[in-house]
Amino acid sequence: MDLNSASTIVLQVLTQATSQDTAVLKPAEEQLKQWETQPGFYSVLLNIFTNHSLDVNVRWLAVLYFKNGIDRYWRRVAPHALSEEEKTTLRAGLIANFNEPVNQIATQISVLIAKVARVDCPRQWPELIPTLLESVKVQDDLQQHRALLTLYHVTKTLASKRLAADRKLFYDLTSGIYSFACSLWNHHTDTFLQQICTGDETGATNSLERTLLSLKVLRKLTVHGFVEPHWNAEVMGFLHAVFERLKQFLECSRSIRAENLCRDRVEKTIILFTKVLLDFLDQHPFSFTSLIQRSLEFAVSYVFTEAGEGIVFEQFIVQCMNLIKMIVKNYAYKPSKNIEDSSPETLEAHKIKTAFFTYPTLMEICRRLVTHYFLLTKEELTMWEEDPEGFTVEETGGDSWKYSLRPCTEVLFIDIFHEYNQTLAPVLLEMVHSLQGSTNVEDTNAILIKDAVYNAVGLAAYELFDSVDFDQWFKNQLLAELQVSHNRYKPIRRRVIWLIGQWISVKFKSDLRPVLYETICNLLQDQDLVVRIETATTLKLTVDDFEFRTDQFLPYLESMFTLLFKLLQEVTECDTKMHVLHVLSCVIERVNIQIQPYVGCLVQYLPLLWKQSEEHNMLRCAILTTLIHLVQGLGADSKNLYPFLLPVIQLSTDVTQPPHVYLLEDGLELWLVTLENSPCLTPELLRIFQNMSALLELSSENLKNCFKIINAYIFLSSSEFLQMYASVLCQSFCSLLKDITTEGQVQVLKVVENVLKVNPVLGPQMFQPLLPSIFRGIIDGERYPVVMSTYLGIMGRVLLQNARFFSLLLSEMAHELGQESDQILGNMIEMWVDRMDNITQPERRKLSALALLSLLPSLNAFISRVRCHIVWNIPELMSVIQDKFCGIINISVEGLHDVMTEDAEAGTYKDCMLMAHFEQPKVTDDEEPPTEQDKRKKLLALKDPVHTVSLQQFIYEKLKAQQELLGEQGFQALMETVDTEIVAQLQEFLQGF
Repeated sequence: MDLNSASTIVLQVLTQATSQDTAVLKPAEEQLKQWETQPGFYSVLLNIFTNHSLDVNVRWLAVLYFKNGIDRYWRRVAPHALSEEEKTTLRAGLIANFNEPVNQIATQISVLIAKVARVDCPRQWPELIPTLLESVKVQDDLQQHRALLTLYHVTKTLASKRLAADRKLFYDLTSGIYSFACSLWNHHTDTFLQQICTGDETGATNSLERTLLSLKVLRKLTVHGFVEPHWNAEVMGFLHAVFERLKQFLECSRSIRAENLCRDRVEKTIILFTKVLLDFLDQHPFSFTSLIQRSLEFAVSYVFTEAGEGIVFEQFIVQCMNLIKMIVKNYAYKPSKNIEDSSPETLEAHKIKTAFFTYPTLMEICRRLVTHYFLLTKEELTMWEEDPEGFTVEETGGDSWKYSLRPCTEVLFIDIFHEYNQTLAPVLLEMVHSLQGSTNVEDTNAILIKDAVYNAVGLAAYELFDSVDFDQWFKNQLLAELQVSHNRYKPIRRRVIWLIGQWISVKFKSDLRPVLYETICNLLQDQDLVVRIETATTLKLTVDDFEFRTDQFLPYLESMFTLLFKLLQEVTECDTKMHVLHVLSCVIERVNIQIQPYVGCLVQYLPLLWKQSEEHNMLRCAILTTLIHLVQGLGADSKNLYPFLLPVIQLSTDVTQPPHVYLLEDGLELWLVTLENSPCLTPELLRIFQNMSALLELSSENLKNCFKIINAYIFLSSSEFLQMYASVLCQSFCSLLKDITTEGQVQVLKVVENVLKVNPVLGPQMFQPLLPSIFRGIIDGERYPVVMSTYLGIMGRVLLQNARFFSLLLSEMAHELGQESDQILGNMIEMWVDRMDNITQPERRKLSALALLSLLPSLNAFISRVRCHIVWNIPELMSVIQDKFCGIINISVEGLHDVMTEDAEAGTYKDCMLMAHFEQPKVTDDEEPPTEQDKRKKLLALKDPVHTVSLQQFIYEKLKAQQELLGEQGFQALMETVDTEIVAQLQEFLQGF
């Protein structure tokens, strides 16, 4: 591409690509895409975005295309890679000057230089770092800033490389520029502080920007540029200087007017200082040892004493608490139980920690956390009044919650309490004892203090297990507090019911559950919405607990379900509705069919809620979860939900519909439980299966549920289902088996096996295209045991229950492989015997024995085969069977060992897999009743030879037929091929025949 002639054309197309008119925009984008691989294109782009006289939008677009080109075509091995000559020119052009006037474009140029540096620096681009270092020394403010910005992005990119050779290069780079980076940072920092003192606001703003950038460079060099940084005096000197600079900047922050834009940048720099310490502690815990004392003194001083008043701001407090937490929890600082196994570095760090965290210090931290940081703020109390649902979402972990101060203080409290619980438990208990009895509703501060203390007791529940008799406290104190109905006492009512939820799985007697359930019923009618929502949360924790008993809960079920439904209707926020729905789902799941009399109102409401939540996919996920548990609770009666239920499943599992991204997993689960509980197959239920082909093509993590759904259709109505979808399924399976994991193969094969089990006559014909590969897998000795086991299960079904089809398949395989049928049959039996140990399921082992025994010829079998036009060469067949007779008997005896149980009184054996009739199992209140699918499987088992044919009887009859066919002498000769020990075992099993 000739630069002079091309520049004008490219510039014109880039201009068109910035147009808002799609008719102009689309052709321009297509043209630019075609030019991406043209030699010289990126040189033209470089000329365009470095020409400051051109339109900013055009230059911005040129930078983006250049940056994308680096990702695709810069590496030597990339298709259509840039030539070395062009790359040399581009590298030189990128660092020719640092005078970009537009901040956004300057940032993009810095990023793309860093991308090139990641590949080429230092080997192909040794001049980059020296050029940047020289440029940051110049007096021109713009050039200095842009060079420093680029140095930061280059350093950040090179520090992120993880290969050993790249790490070594970064260590070398760091050792070469670290002193300069420190002096640069100190220079800009001192300049900024002087300008703040003299009131030079403009100069201070510029210097602060350079201070921030140079500190970012130093952060990457310090954290990632040394193997053992504690041996480097400059590194440790810088880190100690961080504390002094932090104090200076904190004082500076206090002196700057709140409306001054510079204040935000100062606070950002303060946070960056703390990130340097946190990153260094994370990457080099032992090198940080000498900083532990100073870090703790600094953080505790500003966060837990008066020293920080009027200075600290929320994000700084969060960072200081994170610093304390990381030191307290750091495994590198925890000695082993056997002190001799601990390193000297660990012992030294532990010694420093122990010396710092004295009883007075821990007590002050604990008290300050609880009585200062745990208190509900004015803003929170106002939000409670004005937006109760918004308050609840924030308190339970909304998006902004996880970045706020409250969760940070709670996590720090939990970690310190866990580490020093022997010291802190008495402190907290003393605070609890000082708050005995109800609190004056007029004393707002006392109420907030009690709320905070109860919060601490809930957070430390596991640590206080041996220190608190919660059952007595519940009966003597907490229950009474829940009965104080005054509006100003609502923080305590909310906190107490939350506290009970925290202790329910720790220490709460089962005998007290009915009292708690009655209390929950009362609180679900509380005048305050926040209290009601918190009560619903505790109810969920209660029914989720492993000591939950349905019989204790049932007397309160109707009342609770009605109140929860009322709450669901009342709340308006999507997050709150989701929460209440999850509580309802949990209740339905635990009581199962007992819920049936009370769900009418919910069933009527869910279609409306589904319609209202069209734009809220996460709420729809909660609705799907609720429907799953509803269907399980309603059982066969769930068919009454089909007018609403089936369209929901249809939408959720249709990959052409955008919402499927959110709804698919729950939609598949709902589809499955609907089928499992369906009493019959409806046309609408059958029609939904049209979604399945596209789902199988996705080959996602949901594939397992897809196979479960297919199996459920087979058990529900195999003939109707297979008549419509067998051909499509077979095609999908053939495609899947070419590119699927071993586990996936087994899932496909199990579907085929179930088809043969349900429909042994038509099943083999419907899935005939799959059977030759299964046959080949057997005779070739499939290497994966679980796959081989399934192959043998499928072939066992065909052989035992559809001998005619097996004969046709054997002939087909003989023709395909160019061998005689008897030879292939012999190979199959030999491999079957050899790989019998791959089969672990008793049902399949018995099936194998029955199938191979069915091969033993008899006069009746011969007549039957002639009538069915099954043409086997009887003499050759007899020869194969006689040759493999020993193996067949071995497998049969193994099968007898698997399925026979001894009747000690009668001294005989019986087949434990035989099923005579269907019995409805007795189910207790805490057990899940059988689904309709469970019943269908039981009925199917009553027709399955594995469960209807006695293996003992079958062997006896087959051996007797052999004796009649071969005569006594021939039969004895055949039995002599079997090991005498196996014969003895066989005779023992056949006693009485």
